[in-house]
Amino acid sequence: MTRVPLPPSIRVLERGWLSANNVLLFDGGEAILVDSGYVSHAGQTVALLREALAGRRLTGLLNTHSHSDHIGGNAAVQRAFGCTIGVPAGIGPAVAGWDEVALLLSVADQQGERFGADHLVAPGERLQMGGFEWQALAAPGHDMDALVFHAPDARGLISGDALWRNGFGILFAEVIGSGGGLEAARNTLEAIARLSVDWVIPGHGAPFVEVDEALEAAFARLRYFEEDGARIARNAIRACVTFWLLERRRVALDDLPAHLASVPLYREANRRFLGLSPEALAGWLADELLRAGVVRRVEGFLDVT
Repeated sequence: MTRVPLPPSIRVLERGWLSANNVLLFDGGEAILVDSGYVSHAGQTVALLREALAGRRLTGLLNTHSHSDHIGGNAAVQRAFGCTIGVPAGIGPAVAGWDEVALLLSVADQQGERFGADHLVAPGERLQMGGFEWQALAAPGHDMDALVFHAPDARGLISGDALWRNGFGILFAEVIGSGGGLEAARNTLEAIARLSVDWVIPGHGAPFVEVDEALEAAFARLRYFEEDGARIARNAIRACVTFWLLERRRVALDDLPAHLASVPLYREANRRFLGLSPEALAGWLADELLRAGVVRRVEGFLDVT
C-alpha cells in the first residue's frame, strides 16, 4: 500500500487484533482521541497515549461505535487524562444503562469496563479536530448506530469498521438481530463513495489511499454475503472466536463445542443459518482456524500461533 501523507496534526496508533486503532487529532496543546481499544489492553493504550501526547492535554474521546474493541479503554483513558467521552447518539441509552446485551458484550462473551458518556454525537454534527472541521455521518451496517467522521477540506475519513482496506466489520444485525444489516452496509458504502475522500483511517489496519479499490473490495464482499446468509454466520463465528482465542491464548478441543453452545452469538448464528451440532460446528471451526494458521494443535489444545 502507498504510504499515506496524513496531516501533521493527526497521528494513528495502529493496534493489533484485540484493539481498534487509536486516532489522535492535535490542536496546539490539546488533543482529541477517536476510539480507545479493548479493555485488556487499556494499560498499554494509556501508556501509548501518554507518550504520543508528550505533555499535551487530552480533552475529549469519541467513539465510532459501541463494540468492545473500540470502547474498552474508555474508562481507563478518562481516569488517566480527565477527558470527556462522546458516543454515537444511538448507543446513548445502552451506555447509560450499561446494557451488556445491546453492547454485544455478553452476547459475544467479551469484556468491557463501564463508563459514562458526557455527550451524545448525532449524525450531522460538526466537530473541530486536528485543525479541520469534521462531520459525523451515520454509518449503519456493522453497527447500526455507528458513525464515521469526514473532513471535506482535508479529504479524509475516519471510517471505524464501516470500511477497511479489504472489507468491513461483521454484520451483526444479520446474524443475531432483526436483519437489515446488508442493506444498511450497502447504503453506507454508497454514501462513502459519494464523499470527497483521498485517504482513510480505518478501525483496523493501516491508513490507506486506495479508496476506490477498498470500496470495490467491500462491495464484492457484500455481494458474496448477499448470495448466501450462511457466509455471514460463518464469518461472524470465525472472527469472534479468533478474537476470544487471542485473549485466552489456548483452548482445549474438547471444551470448544460447549463454548460454542453457551455463547449467544454462536448459538444464534448456528441456529439461524447453519443447523450444525455443537460438535460439528467445533470441528468445522477448528479446521478453519488451523487452515488459516491462526492456531496450531498441541496435545488436544488449540494454541494461538
